[in-house]
Amino acid sequence: MLDIYLPIAEVYINIPVLLLISAIVGFLTGLIGIGGGFLMTPILIFLGISPIYAVGNGANNILAASVSGTLAHYFKKQIDIKMGVLILIGGLIGSLIGVEIFIFFLEQGSINNVISILYCGLLSSVGLMMLIESLSEIKRIREKKFIRRKLHNHYWIHNLPFKVRIHASKLYISAIGPIFFGIVIGLISSIMGVGGGFILVPVLIYVIGMPARLVPGTSLFAMIFVMIIVTLLHALENNTIDLYLVMILSLGSVLGAQLGSKISSKLAGEELRAILSILILIFGFKFGYDLFFSKIIPSINITNISIPDFNNFTQFIINASTQYPIIYGLASVSIAILIGVLIAYSFRKIV
Repeated sequence: MLDIYLPIAEVYINIPVLLLISAIVGFLTGLIGIGGGFLMTPILIFLGISPIYAVGNGANNILAASVSGTLAHYFKKQIDIKMGVLILIGGLIGSLIGVEIFIFFLEQGSINNVISILYCGLLSSVGLMMLIESLSEIKRIREKKFIRRKLHNHYWIHNLPFKVRIHASKLYISAIGPIFFGIVIGLISSIMGVGGGFILVPVLIYVIGMPARLVPGTSLFAMIFVMIIVTLLHALENNTIDLYLVMILSLGSVLGAQLGSKISSKLAGEELRAILSILILIFGFKFGYDLFFSKIIPSINITNISIPDFNNFTQFIINASTQYPIIYGLASVSIAILIGVLIAYSFRKIV
C-alpha cells in the first residue's frame, strides 16, 4: 500500500517510509548543523537501492537542502559570495574529474565495491572524529574550561600566489586554496553523492580563516552549484536520476532540516553530536562487514517484488532519461530547487 515503482532505480519503495526516513535525516542535519549527504546516500543503499543510483539521487537531494539552507542564511546576510564562487570553480573541475572516475569504475563493473569501500572509510573516520570531538567538548563544558583560540592561524597555503581580497570575510589570501578545496569537494560529491560540508566547514574556519558566522551559508551556497553540476553529469553520462526519488527525498529532507534548525538552539548540541557519531560509526562498520564478510550486500528491504506497472508518466520518465538526458537532468534540478525555495519561504512566513 502506497508503494511506488522507481523506474530508473528499478525497485519498489514505500512512500511514507522513505518520506519519514528522509525527514529524520534532514531533522538531524538541521539540528546538529552537518550535511546529510553522507547519511542519506548510505541509507538509500541499505534500503535496497543500488549505489549507482543512490549517488546521483543523493546529490540531487543535497541540492534541495542546500537551496533551502542558503536562503535561510541569505536572509541573515551570512554568505560570502566571492569565497563561494572560488569554491564552486574548483567544484566544477572536481566534478568533471569525479564523474569520469565514476564512469571508469562503472565500466569495469566495480563501482558498487568502490563506493562501499569509500563509505566504509569515510563514515568510520568521520564518526570517530565527531565522537572524540563531542566527548572532549562535553568534558570541557562540565569542567568549565575555556580555550582561547587565535583568530587566524597562518599556514603555507596563505603564502601561495594569485592573492585576492575577500571583503566580506576580511581576508587577503591566495585563490588557489579555495579552488583546491573546491576540487576535493567536487571529486567526493560526484563519486559518493555527499555534499562535503563536513570537510569544507572546518577547512574554511581553521585553514582559510573565514569568520565562523559566514561559513555555513557560504558552504551551502557553493554546494548549490556543485550539486547542480554533479546531478546534470550523472543524468547525462549515467542516466541514474529518478524523478520520483528526487521529489520524495527532497520534500522529506528539506522539511526535516527546517524543523531541526528551528529547535537546534533549544537542545544540547554536543550530546546529540555524540549520539549521531555513534550512528555514523555503525553505518561505517555495516559497510565494512558487508564488504569483507558478506558475498551479497544485504539491505533493509522496503521493496516488494512484483512486475512493475508502467503508467504513462513512468514510461515518460524512462524515455526522457534516455532520449533527452540533459533536459531530464535540468528538470530534476529544477524540481529540487523549487522544493527548497518554497519550503524555505514557507517556514520564514509561518514559523
